[in-house]
Amino acid sequence: MINKLERKFGRYAIRGLMKYIMILYALGFVILLIDEDFYGVWLRYDVDKVFLQGQVWRLFTFLIQPIDSESVFITLINMYLFYFIGTMLEMRWGSFRFNLFYFSGALFHILSATIVYFIVRSVIGFGVTPVIGLDYINLAMLFAFATEFGDVEFLLFFMIPLKVKYLGFFYAGLYGYQFAKLFVTEGVNVSSVIVCIPFAVGLLHFVIYFIASRRARMMRRRTIRDLRRQFEYRSNVASGMRDGAVVNTVGNRKVITKHRCAVCGRTELDDDSLEFRFCSKCEGDYEYCMDHLYTHTHVKREPAGGDHEH
Repeated sequence: MINKLERKFGRYAIRGLMKYIMILYALGFVILLIDEDFYGVWLRYDVDKVFLQGQVWRLFTFLIQPIDSESVFITLINMYLFYFIGTMLEMRWGSFRFNLFYFSGALFHILSATIVYFIVRSVIGFGVTPVIGLDYINLAMLFAFATEFGDVEFLLFFMIPLKVKYLGFFYAGLYGYQFAKLFVTEGVNVSSVIVCIPFAVGLLHFVIYFIASRRARMMRRRTIRDLRRQFEYRSNVASGMRDGAVVNTVGNRKVITKHRCAVCGRTELDDDSLEFRFCSKCEGDYEYCMDHLYTHTHVKREPAGGDHEH
């Protein structure tokens, strides 16, 4: 389904989306420095003002809220961090899929605030729209980044290398602990459920992405392995150093065979109709003709000094 959407609407995707998101973050920070109330009065999402007073721009301007409003240094660090994360995700997925991920996160946050509004209204008689910021959108991005680039290292406190997958586990555990503590201390009631709804929606956003992209991730990993293997194979063929390569003389030319069966020794020069395949279960660079691909004994690595056995 996403492939069909991308073919139809991919040309409308915003390239380099995180550059524009960073501009919104910086703009929000400047606005708060000038007037702390301006964002809340005119920009944040408010169900009453959107649907009863027609202030539809709030559906978009809530994204102007800065990541952090207390420290310029922390704001800059966070902006750089999420710019890096978003840019890497766009490079991995493509602009359309990253646009879809980010804007669907924004839509989920609007829905979560609207749900909270109507729950409060049904309980106390009038609605209150919670302030929805960017925390859970950014958290979903961090989880997605940890899934795609788990071995990338960040420098914690600018000194301690920490793989991003462990950072993802840490934040998942931290939020899980905070909400478990909330339910233990406050009990399961309307207020505690309301607090958890935005986080649950943000987590749902990541889960949907994780399930929808599972097949693509598996294919991508397989493709990377195959490309590496093909590159190594072609390099060895070009240099004439591949295990089992045979040099034959054809006319006045020396020809290095591209294929050789590890069992019978036949090459493509023996029969033009022969087909050769690598065996994925053999530990090493072993290739077989179709007569022996499914009948050979798989090669396993042995300690240094040992012989390979077919």
